[in-house]
Amino acid sequence: MSCVVSHSLIRRVQSEKALSNFRVYSERMSARRFLVAETFIRRNAALALLAAATALSLSQRCPAQQSWSASSEQGGLGGAINPTRTTETHTESNGQVVDKTSVETLGPDGRYIPYSETERQSIRVNDTTVRNIERTFGTDSDGHRTLIQQREEETRSLTGGEQRITRTVSNPDANGGMQVVQRELETSKDIGGGVRVTNTTLLAPDVNGGFSPAIQTEQRETRSSNGTVESKKSTFLSDGSGRWKLSEIRESTSKQEDPTSTSKEEKVLRPDSNGNLAVVERTVSKRAQVGDGSERATTEKYSTNFPGVAGDNGLQLVERETVRRNTSPRAQTTTRQIERPRPGNRGDSLRVTQEAINIVRPGTSGTADMSNTILVPDSNGRLTQVWVDTGTTSNPSAVQVDTKTSAKPQ
Repeated sequence: MSCVVSHSLIRRVQSEKALSNFRVYSERMSARRFLVAETFIRRNAALALLAAATALSLSQRCPAQQSWSASSEQGGLGGAINPTRTTETHTESNGQVVDKTSVETLGPDGRYIPYSETERQSIRVNDTTVRNIERTFGTDSDGHRTLIQQREEETRSLTGGEQRITRTVSNPDANGGMQVVQRELETSKDIGGGVRVTNTTLLAPDVNGGFSPAIQTEQRETRSSNGTVESKKSTFLSDGSGRWKLSEIRESTSKQEDPTSTSKEEKVLRPDSNGNLAVVERTVSKRAQVGDGSERATTEKYSTNFPGVAGDNGLQLVERETVRRNTSPRAQTTTRQIERPRPGNRGDSLRVTQEAINIVRPGTSGTADMSNTILVPDSNGRLTQVWVDTGTTSNPSAVQVDTKTSAKPQ
């Protein structure tokens, strides 16, 4: 599967689902710490979904990246949404990788004008250290490019498989300089028996002008010889007085069902009104090869939070996502369908609320044509096209459509 198409699909997943798992139990947290906790949990939810979407991307195998560029235009039908134009470039040189994404929007005079730009730079400092820097730019009232946020991540690989990661987020201060507003420290290591432990601490600005721990997570991942992976991740929130409160536990099990299919089940537990842990979400994912050039992935989400109904209603099916991939010598098509019940109707069956269709077709001169179409039901329940994203790319992983099938999903 092409990396470009799968990334487009993941972005759609994130925009709709990444915030659905957010809930914080922090009665004694200050407003600032609550905001930091919200941002941290939202971002990690998005990262978890990104990992899940990548795992469910049907047998994608991306070759070594080279320098390439891509461009696309996005817009809604009938002019309801202001059209945008996106340009991406990927450059590799002397151990550095630079990715740039520029977004332009249609101005009042009918010409495209700069809207935002993201620049990601990856630098290999030495044999054990890699530094990633992401800068986000906007435009001021005069149309000048302005740095609005910078994220840095430094990863160090130590002996014995241990890894240490430092992340910082910086925003402009009143004088135009960059000021660190968030720090995150992560350490992961193997402790034997196929077990890897990852500890993460997020530090937020405190009243003394320094940084103090606001959120801590501990994840224990166990890999068995039969390929089964079990994970348990606990999240703790600081109350600001040195005590920690358990906010959430996520438990998951992934396994190979047979040579052509895999499954994953995840449970989310949170303290109830009495402080006892209770299951509030359950997600079941399955992925299988169903024929030559065709694969299918389904994810069903159960939750105690039923849309439009107050209170705890027990676990109920609230969403089903189905992803199908079909590959032929001329094109590769990925269709993603979302089904949900009508809000407020607990006994209602699921109905299609959105469908996304991604198509990549190899072109000439080492390029590929891509399209992404979004459809939603109209007042009569019929799927109607509301968003179109078309473009071309010279990304080698998109140009080469893989028509081979794999006996065992990767």
